[in-house]
Amino acid sequence: MRKKQIEKILTISTIAVIFAVWYGATKFELVSSVMIPPPKKVLDAFITIWNEGYKDASILKHLFDSLERLIIAFFIAVITAVPLGLASGYSSKIAAVFEPVIEFLRPLPPLAYYTLIVLWMGIDNSSKIALLALAAFSPIFVSCIGAMQTVKKDYINNALMLGASKRQLFFYVSFPSCLPEIFVGVRTALGVAYTTLVAAEMVAAVSGIGWLVLDASRFLRSDIIFMGIFLMGITGILLDQIVRFAERKIVFWKGEG
Repeated sequence: MRKKQIEKILTISTIAVIFAVWYGATKFELVSSVMIPPPKKVLDAFITIWNEGYKDASILKHLFDSLERLIIAFFIAVITAVPLGLASGYSSKIAAVFEPVIEFLRPLPPLAYYTLIVLWMGIDNSSKIALLALAAFSPIFVSCIGAMQTVKKDYINNALMLGASKRQLFFYVSFPSCLPEIFVGVRTALGVAYTTLVAAEMVAAVSGIGWLVLDASRFLRSDIIFMGIFLMGITGILLDQIVRFAERKIVFWKGEG
Protein backbone atom coordinates (compact mmCIF):
# COMPACT_ATOMS: atom_id res chain seq x y z
CA MET A 1 0.00 0.00 0.00
CA ARG A 2 2.80 2.42 0.85
CA LYS A 3 4.45 1.77 -2.52
CA LYS A 4 1.22 2.62 -4.38
CA GLN A 5 0.81 5.81 -2.35
CA ILE A 6 4.34 6.89 -3.22
CA GLU A 7 3.69 6.17 -6.91
CA LYS A 8 0.50 8.27 -6.83
CA ILE A 9 2.33 11.13 -5.12
CA LEU A 10 5.09 10.99 -7.75
CA THR A 11 2.53 10.98 -10.58
CA ILE A 12 0.59 13.92 -9.16
CA SER A 13 3.82 15.81 -8.44
CA THR A 14 5.06 15.30 -12.00
CA ILE A 15 1.81 16.63 -13.46
CA ALA A 16 1.86 19.58 -11.05
CA VAL A 17 5.45 20.46 -12.00
CA ILE A 18 4.62 20.34 -15.72
CA PHE A 19 1.65 22.68 -15.27
CA ALA A 20 3.69 24.96 -13.02
CA VAL A 21 6.45 25.25 -15.64
CA TRP A 22 3.85 25.83 -18.34
CA TYR A 23 2.12 28.53 -16.28
CA GLY A 24 5.39 30.21 -15.34
CA ALA A 25 6.72 30.22 -18.91
CA THR A 26 3.57 31.93 -20.20
CA LYS A 27 3.09 34.19 -17.17
CA PHE A 28 6.55 35.72 -17.48
CA GLU A 29 6.39 35.68 -21.31
CA LEU A 30 9.37 33.38 -21.70
CA VAL A 31 7.68 31.98 -24.80
CA SER A 32 5.28 33.45 -27.32
CA SER A 33 1.61 32.98 -26.48
CA VAL A 34 1.04 32.14 -30.14
CA MET A 35 3.31 29.10 -29.80
CA ILE A 36 2.34 28.06 -26.26
CA PRO A 37 -0.90 29.59 -24.95
CA PRO A 38 -1.46 30.16 -21.23
CA PRO A 39 -3.40 27.43 -19.39
CA LYS A 40 -6.33 29.82 -18.80
CA LYS A 41 -6.61 30.52 -22.51
CA VAL A 42 -6.78 26.80 -23.24
CA LEU A 43 -9.46 26.37 -20.56
CA ASP A 44 -11.42 29.30 -21.98
CA ALA A 45 -11.23 27.74 -25.45
CA PHE A 46 -12.61 24.48 -24.07
CA ILE A 47 -15.50 26.26 -22.31
CA THR A 48 -16.32 28.27 -25.43
CA ILE A 49 -16.30 25.23 -27.72
CA TRP A 50 -18.24 23.19 -25.16
CA ASN A 51 -20.96 25.86 -25.09
CA GLU A 52 -20.92 26.99 -28.73
CA GLY A 53 -19.34 24.10 -30.62
CA TYR A 54 -16.74 24.27 -33.36
CA LYS A 55 -17.68 24.73 -37.02
CA ASP A 56 -21.36 23.95 -36.46
CA ALA A 57 -20.71 20.81 -34.40
CA SER A 58 -20.47 20.27 -30.65
CA ILE A 59 -17.29 19.05 -29.03
CA LEU A 60 -19.10 15.80 -28.16
CA LYS A 61 -19.99 15.33 -31.84
CA HIS A 62 -16.33 15.73 -32.83
CA LEU A 63 -15.28 13.32 -30.09
CA PHE A 64 -17.99 10.77 -30.95
CA ASP A 65 -17.09 10.80 -34.66
CA SER A 66 -13.42 10.16 -33.89
CA LEU A 67 -14.18 7.42 -31.39
CA GLU A 68 -16.64 5.78 -33.77
CA ARG A 69 -13.96 5.51 -36.46
CA LEU A 70 -11.38 4.34 -33.95
CA ILE A 71 -13.49 1.72 -32.17
CA ILE A 72 -14.89 0.16 -35.36
CA ALA A 73 -11.41 -0.06 -36.90
CA PHE A 74 -9.92 -1.42 -33.68
CA PHE A 75 -12.62 -4.11 -33.45
CA ILE A 76 -12.01 -5.15 -37.06
CA ALA A 77 -8.26 -5.34 -36.43
CA VAL A 78 -8.68 -7.49 -33.30
CA ILE A 79 -11.10 -10.03 -34.79
CA THR A 80 -8.92 -10.49 -37.88
CA ALA A 81 -5.37 -10.14 -36.57
CA VAL A 82 -5.72 -12.38 -33.50
CA PRO A 83 -6.85 -15.58 -35.27
CA LEU A 84 -4.58 -14.98 -38.25
CA GLY A 85 -1.60 -14.22 -36.02
CA LEU A 86 -2.19 -17.27 -33.84
CA ALA A 87 -2.60 -19.46 -36.91
CA SER A 88 0.64 -18.08 -38.36
CA GLY A 89 2.44 -18.72 -35.09
CA TYR A 90 1.11 -22.27 -35.01
CA SER A 91 1.80 -23.16 -38.64
CA SER A 92 4.93 -22.12 -40.52
CA LYS A 93 3.09 -22.69 -43.81
CA ILE A 94 0.40 -20.14 -42.92
CA ALA A 95 3.12 -17.76 -41.72
CA ALA A 96 4.91 -18.14 -45.05
CA VAL A 97 1.79 -16.88 -46.81
CA PHE A 98 0.81 -13.93 -44.64
CA GLU A 99 3.93 -12.79 -42.78
CA PRO A 100 5.78 -11.33 -45.83
CA VAL A 101 2.75 -9.17 -46.68
CA ILE A 102 2.40 -7.91 -43.10
CA GLU A 103 6.13 -7.28 -42.78
CA PHE A 104 5.98 -5.23 -45.99
CA LEU A 105 3.05 -3.11 -44.80
CA ARG A 106 4.15 -2.74 -41.16
CA PRO A 107 6.96 -0.15 -41.62
CA LEU A 108 5.02 1.93 -44.16
CA PRO A 109 3.66 5.25 -42.86
CA PRO A 110 -0.16 5.36 -43.11
CA LEU A 111 -0.21 8.37 -45.44
CA ALA A 112 1.91 6.40 -47.92
CA TYR A 113 -1.04 4.22 -48.88
CA TYR A 114 -3.98 6.35 -47.68
CA THR A 115 -4.35 7.95 -51.11
CA LEU A 116 -4.82 4.50 -52.64
CA ILE A 117 -7.42 3.60 -50.01
CA VAL A 118 -9.33 6.79 -50.77
CA LEU A 119 -9.24 6.00 -54.50
CA TRP A 120 -10.58 2.50 -53.85
CA MET A 121 -13.12 3.24 -51.09
CA GLY A 122 -13.99 6.92 -51.45
CA ILE A 123 -13.66 9.78 -48.99
CA ASP A 124 -16.31 8.76 -46.48
CA ASN A 125 -15.80 6.96 -43.17
CA SER A 126 -15.06 3.58 -44.76
CA SER A 127 -11.64 4.71 -46.03
CA LYS A 128 -10.74 6.21 -42.66
CA ILE A 129 -11.80 3.06 -40.82
CA ALA A 130 -9.80 0.93 -43.26
CA LEU A 131 -6.67 3.03 -42.66
CA LEU A 132 -7.00 2.75 -38.87
CA ALA A 133 -7.68 -1.00 -39.08
CA LEU A 134 -4.57 -1.56 -41.19
CA ALA A 135 -2.50 0.52 -38.76
CA ALA A 136 -3.77 -1.51 -35.80
CA PHE A 137 -3.50 -4.89 -37.53
CA SER A 138 0.28 -5.30 -37.62
CA PRO A 139 1.07 -4.88 -33.87
CA ILE A 140 -1.59 -7.43 -32.95
CA PHE A 141 -0.52 -9.86 -35.66
CA VAL A 142 3.15 -9.71 -34.65
CA SER A 143 2.39 -10.09 -30.94
CA CYS A 144 0.20 -13.14 -31.63
CA ILE A 145 2.94 -14.84 -33.65
CA GLY A 146 5.49 -14.15 -30.93
CA ALA A 147 3.12 -15.33 -28.21
CA MET A 148 2.34 -18.61 -29.96
CA GLN A 149 6.03 -19.32 -30.55
CA THR A 150 6.92 -18.79 -26.89
CA VAL A 151 4.36 -21.20 -25.40
CA LYS A 152 6.32 -23.46 -23.08
CA LYS A 153 6.90 -26.93 -24.48
CA ASP A 154 6.42 -28.40 -21.02
CA TYR A 155 2.80 -27.21 -20.97
CA ILE A 156 2.16 -28.81 -24.36
CA ASN A 157 3.89 -32.08 -23.50
CA ASN A 158 2.07 -32.39 -20.18
CA ALA A 159 -1.29 -31.80 -21.88
CA LEU A 160 -0.50 -34.41 -24.55
CA MET A 161 0.50 -36.92 -21.88
CA LEU A 162 -2.91 -36.40 -20.27
CA GLY A 163 -4.60 -37.20 -23.59
CA ALA A 164 -5.56 -33.69 -24.70
CA SER A 165 -6.82 -33.36 -28.27
CA LYS A 166 -5.53 -30.66 -30.65
CA ARG A 167 -8.64 -28.58 -29.97
CA GLN A 168 -8.22 -28.91 -26.20
CA LEU A 169 -4.50 -28.19 -26.53
CA PHE A 170 -5.22 -24.91 -28.27
CA PHE A 171 -8.12 -23.63 -26.15
CA TYR A 172 -6.85 -24.79 -22.75
CA VAL A 173 -3.07 -24.49 -23.10
CA SER A 174 -1.78 -22.47 -26.05
CA PHE A 175 -4.41 -19.72 -26.20
CA PRO A 176 -4.41 -18.91 -22.46
CA SER A 177 -0.60 -18.84 -22.51
CA CYS A 178 -0.71 -16.34 -25.39
CA LEU A 179 -3.21 -13.96 -23.81
CA PRO A 180 -0.73 -11.76 -21.89
CA GLU A 181 1.30 -11.12 -25.06
CA ILE A 182 -1.86 -10.62 -27.11
CA PHE A 183 -3.02 -7.87 -24.77
CA VAL A 184 0.37 -6.17 -25.10
CA GLY A 185 -0.15 -6.12 -28.85
CA VAL A 186 -3.74 -4.93 -28.47
CA ARG A 187 -2.70 -2.00 -26.28
CA THR A 188 0.08 -1.10 -28.71
CA ALA A 189 -2.33 -1.32 -31.64
CA LEU A 190 -4.81 0.98 -29.91
CA GLY A 191 -2.11 3.63 -29.50
CA VAL A 192 -0.96 3.26 -33.11
CA ALA A 193 -4.53 3.55 -34.38
CA TYR A 194 -5.14 6.66 -32.29
CA THR A 195 -2.01 8.35 -33.62
CA THR A 196 -3.13 7.48 -37.14
CA LEU A 197 -6.52 9.08 -36.50
CA VAL A 198 -5.22 12.56 -37.27
CA ALA A 199 -3.88 11.37 -40.63
CA ALA A 200 -7.20 9.66 -41.37
CA GLU A 201 -9.12 12.87 -40.67
CA MET A 202 -6.88 14.99 -42.87
CA VAL A 203 -8.69 13.99 -46.07
CA ALA A 204 -12.24 15.21 -46.69
CA ALA A 205 -13.31 15.17 -43.06
CA VAL A 206 -15.54 17.80 -41.49
CA SER A 207 -15.62 16.47 -37.95
CA GLY A 208 -13.47 14.65 -35.41
CA ILE A 209 -10.92 15.71 -32.83
CA GLY A 210 -8.03 15.17 -35.24
CA TRP A 211 -9.76 17.30 -37.86
CA LEU A 212 -10.50 19.97 -35.22
CA VAL A 213 -6.80 20.23 -34.33
CA LEU A 214 -5.74 20.37 -37.98
CA ASP A 215 -8.37 22.98 -38.81
CA ALA A 216 -7.37 25.14 -35.83
CA SER A 217 -3.71 24.99 -36.94
CA ARG A 218 -4.63 26.73 -40.20
CA PHE A 219 -5.68 29.76 -38.18
CA LEU A 220 -2.83 29.56 -35.64
CA ARG A 221 -5.33 28.87 -32.85
CA SER A 222 -2.83 27.26 -30.52
CA ASP A 223 -5.33 27.37 -27.65
CA ILE A 224 -7.71 25.12 -29.57
CA ILE A 225 -4.81 22.94 -30.70
CA PHE A 226 -3.70 22.43 -27.09
CA MET A 227 -7.28 21.77 -26.04
CA GLY A 228 -7.67 19.13 -28.75
CA ILE A 229 -4.36 17.50 -27.84
CA PHE A 230 -5.33 17.34 -24.17
CA LEU A 231 -8.72 15.87 -25.09
CA MET A 232 -7.11 13.25 -27.32
CA GLY A 233 -4.55 12.39 -24.65
CA ILE A 234 -7.14 12.01 -21.89
CA THR A 235 -9.41 9.96 -24.15
CA GLY A 236 -6.47 7.75 -25.13
CA ILE A 237 -5.62 7.14 -21.46
CA LEU A 238 -9.24 6.20 -20.71
CA LEU A 239 -9.37 3.77 -23.64
CA ASP A 240 -6.10 2.19 -22.53
CA GLN A 241 -7.47 1.85 -19.00
CA ILE A 242 -10.51 0.02 -20.40
CA VAL A 243 -8.23 -2.44 -22.20
CA ARG A 244 -6.11 -2.89 -19.07
CA PHE A 245 -9.26 -3.49 -17.01
CA ALA A 246 -10.35 -6.18 -19.49
CA GLU A 247 -6.85 -7.69 -19.28
CA ARG A 248 -7.02 -7.87 -15.48
CA LYS A 249 -10.39 -9.62 -15.66
CA ILE A 250 -9.50 -12.04 -18.46
CA VAL A 251 -5.82 -12.71 -17.69
CA PHE A 252 -6.34 -12.72 -13.92
CA TRP A 253 -3.41 -15.08 -13.38
CA LYS A 254 -0.87 -12.73 -14.94
CA GLY A 255 1.99 -12.01 -12.54
CA GLU A 256 0.96 -14.82 -10.19
CA GLY A 257 3.66 -17.30 -9.35
